[in-house]
Order: sequence, then C-alpha cells, then structure tokens
Amino acid sequence: MLETASDGSLTVVTDDTFATVVLAADCPVVVDFWADWCPPCRAVSRSLAELAEEFAGRMVVATIDTDANPAATRAYSVMSLPTLLVFRHGTVVGSIVGSRPKHHLRQSLARHLDG
Repeated sequence: MLETASDGSLTVVTDDTFATVVLAADCPVVVDFWADWCPPCRAVSRSLAELAEEFAGRMVVATIDTDANPAATRAYSVMSLPTLLVFRHGTVVGSIVGSRPKHHLRQSLARHLDG
C-alpha cells in the first residue's frame, strides 16, 4: 500500500515499493532522495509538494528516505542530498543534485512531461 506525506501530495516510496511505484509507472516519476538530517532537503520537499499538485495526473512526485531505504540509494549511486532522479519507463532520464529554487525545479521537471 502506498503512503502519502501528511499534505497528501507526495508519494512515499521504500526499498520494497520502489520497483512497483517508480520503475513500473506509466508516467514520468521524480524521486526525491532525502534525509531527515539534511536542511536543504526540507526546502526542496516543500517545493516538490507544491509542484506535485501542479503536475498531478502528468507526473508522480515521490520521496524516499535514504537512511531508512539504503538499497535504492545504493542502486542509483546517490552520494549527495537532496538528489532528484526522473524516471521514465524504469530508466533514469534526468537528475538534479542539490537544492534549487521552485521555479528551477518546475522548469527542469516540466521538460519530462508528455506534450
């Protein structure tokens, strides 16, 4: 079963649900790799929560806690936080490493939407 963040807009994935939610998705999925101890991660998460509503139905915005889910973190060689990976049909097609303002995230992620 999928969990959603307290605001209801972000899809929370784990090592156990990553393949089903992210890799098997029919639409683009952006995954926010974050950790509780990472202050820039909080700012990016707030922006992503707002963008999730904006992109609803066209892109899934997911979040994964790297400390609690080391397998996915290792599998995609995530070395810095926050890291956003964009998946399409199970393949990484884009990435953003580090904190960025919301307008930059919107512009970067919008490139991965279908027409």
